[in-house]
Amino acid sequence: MATKTKNGHGGTKAEPYKGTSYKVSIKRQAHPDAPARTEVFELPYRKGMNITSVLGDIAMEPVNASGADTTAIAYDANCLEEICGSCAMLINGKARMACSALVDKLLAEAGGDTITLAPLSKFPVVRDLAVDRSVLFENLKAVKAWVPIDGSYDLGPGPKQFPQIQEARYPLSNCISCTICMEVCPQFNEDTNFVGAATIAQARLFNMDPSGAVLKEERLRALAGDGGVQECGYAQNCVQACPKQLPLTEAISDISRDVIVQKVKDFFVR
Repeated sequence: MATKTKNGHGGTKAEPYKGTSYKVSIKRQAHPDAPARTEVFELPYRKGMNITSVLGDIAMEPVNASGADTTAIAYDANCLEEICGSCAMLINGKARMACSALVDKLLAEAGGDTITLAPLSKFPVVRDLAVDRSVLFENLKAVKAWVPIDGSYDLGPGPKQFPQIQEARYPLSNCISCTICMEVCPQFNEDTNFVGAATIAQARLFNMDPSGAVLKEERLRALAGDGGVQECGYAQNCVQACPKQLPLTEAISDISRDVIVQKVKDFFVR
C-alpha cells in the first residue's frame, strides 16, 4: 500500500510503494456503439514504469486479474516523451499524458494498489482508451490557424520579427494538440460548441506572426461567431491542466480584446 507521512516542512510525502503487484482498472469499449465495461488487470510491480509501459505489458500478455484471456488495450501513443500529445487519457480521474504519468506517483496519489484508466470523456470513443479528437483540427481549420503560402516556389525570407515578439509567441508554439484543455473545460460541450483554449491560443500565435497576420481579421471574425471566444467562462481549468504550461488564459484575454476591437471596426465599415 502507498501511504503518506509528514515531512519536515509540515506537508506530506508519499512513501515508496511496498507491494509486489498492483492493479489497473481500465474502462473499455469494443467499438463506438458498444456498451462500456471495466476490466481489471494485475501486474507485477516494477519501479520507474509509466502508463504507456503498463499498457505495453498488458499487450504482451493480455490476461485479466481473473485469469481470463482478453485482448490488448487500444490506445493512442507515438513519441513517448510528451511531445506528440497522442496519449492523453483520464488517469486516476484526471486528464494527463500516459507517457509522463509514473506508476509510483499514481499509486501514492491513489493511496492504494489500484490505478484507474479511462478515455477522455468529451470526445467520441473509437475503442477502449482511443478517442476521436478531430474536432480540434476542424476548429483549427475554421479559424485558419496557419501561415498562408501561395504556391510552392521560393518566396524569399519572411518578415523580420523583434525578439520580444518571438519570446511572446514561443510558449504558444509548444501546443501539442493533446486536447487536455478541452477535456477539463466546463464550457467545451455540445450546447456551446466552444472551440476551446487550444484553438484560441493558436489563433493568437498566428495573429502575432508578421506573415500570419494577413488572415488576422478572418480569424477574429471566426472567433466572434458561434462557439467563439465569448463562450469562455474563465474557469482557468485549462491553464492549470496544460502539460506544456501554455499561457492559455492570457491568450484568451488578448483574443477577447482583439475580437471586440474587430467588431467595432466592422460596425463602422458597414
